[in-house]
Amino acid sequence: MKALLQRVSQAAVVVEGETVGAIGAGLLILLGIEQGDTVEHCQRLADRCLRYRIFPDEQGRMNRSLLDCGGQLLLVSQFTLAADTHSGLRPSFTPAAAPEWAKTLYEQFAGYARGQGVIVQTGHFGAHMQVSLVNDGPVTFLLDG
Repeated sequence: MKALLQRVSQAAVVVEGETVGAIGAGLLILLGIEQGDTVEHCQRLADRCLRYRIFPDEQGRMNRSLLDCGGQLLLVSQFTLAADTHSGLRPSFTPAAAPEWAKTLYEQFAGYARGQGVIVQTGHFGAHMQVSLVNDGPVTFLLDG
């Protein structure tokens, strides 16, 4: 499981011309789910994402988490993060989890974050989406679960 975290001042996701999720300051997380990922992997990575200290403290140092600063979360499924890109000129998606299982874990991730008191918006799993964001920093990290 991979999570691409982007600290944002705002972000939104649009499906078929309709905004289905939008946030102010917080995190945009693009989530890639791979074969072999479990509910335990999902909860561990979700917890790590929510507690990852990438927001500035009073001295401007990255020392606060999303939970610390009360930011919002926009969660978007992105199976392309699970691609094997080690060789050739075309990605292989063999490492990606089956869509049914990936959707289950995606929903678990969102539910876990909501259970921690985070305001969570999501895209539509499996849909063609347009994601817009204003990356704050820019600050972007790739976490493997």
